[in-house]
Amino acid sequence: MARPLPERVEALIVGAGPIGLACAIAATRRDVDTLVIDAGAIADAIVRYPIGMTFFTTPERLEIGNHPLACSGAKATREEALMYYRGVVRAEGLDVRTHTRLLSAVRDGDDFRCVVATAGGEATIRCTRLVLATGYFDHPNLLGVPGESLPHVSHWFDEPHRTAGLDIVIIGGKNSAVETALQCHRAGARVTLVYRRAEFKPSLKYWLRPDLENRIAAGEITARLGAEVLSISPTHVLIRGADGSDESIPADRVYALTGYLPDFDLMHRLGIAFDAAGDRPQLDPATLETSVPGLHLAGSVGAGRFTSEVFIENGRYDGEKIFGDASSRLAADAKYEAKPRPVGE
Repeated sequence: MARPLPERVEALIVGAGPIGLACAIAATRRDVDTLVIDAGAIADAIVRYPIGMTFFTTPERLEIGNHPLACSGAKATREEALMYYRGVVRAEGLDVRTHTRLLSAVRDGDDFRCVVATAGGEATIRCTRLVLATGYFDHPNLLGVPGESLPHVSHWFDEPHRTAGLDIVIIGGKNSAVETALQCHRAGARVTLVYRRAEFKPSLKYWLRPDLENRIAAGEITARLGAEVLSISPTHVLIRGADGSDESIPADRVYALTGYLPDFDLMHRLGIAFDAAGDRPQLDPATLETSVPGLHLAGSVGAGRFTSEVFIENGRYDGEKIFGDASSRLAADAKYEAKPRPVGE
């Protein structure tokens, strides 16, 4: 039977991914009464990664709380990372409640009154400090075309084996889409890659570009560059090519890998102010506190539309900025290995 939720905690952290867990460690090690909730599982974004995926980054850059990440190879796999993060929860004794979604939070005196949804219904939790570490992987950039919600269409890739012998359309042209196209091709799928740009970005991983270009040149993968998706049916994807002509492409499965965004609706409901363009939430760069006193953003959710600025590698220090003192914040800044967050307007 599920444990009852506490009625009040000092800090409520929303998101049990690596950065949310790192924030919880920073809080609990300072004797802050902390609860972590997540709408999915522990490290739910990593759960959604392709089965058997290997991280590009090295293990030490994924570590939180000074817990070493051991892996069988030079870099961790998806499965090793999941085992690691749930092991950290156990080792630190963190109070993590999965499949618990934050619905709303309003200021009530010195506290936030937070309403959450669980399998057993809604509950209210009061907290003094609220930290959103929800990332962005739950909210894909939708195409906004008819048929996008059909059951054979997914915004996440699972594994190439499922595609063997099928006609597969992959929408997108960044690293994840290209990697998916190559894996599905090698699993025996007939792959068409549809990308709205006329050419692939320079940021495409250096080992993917020649592989993809060679497969296209050999006629093993079909590419439609500069193309727009018009609609998706149970059997085909209708596109408009760069020359203005329409083409219907057979599709047993469709992977719309067009990127992801934070939950802007939730942030607006919480009253967080954004910059003039509406792209980036306003944050105190020292403490990551928003325009709502006591409400902080950790990890990529704080970058708004610029999700590529924050990764596990640098976002894992955000808990020190939120719960630490001035020296802890300076140390966290010194450890950042990506460019600092620009200050919102």
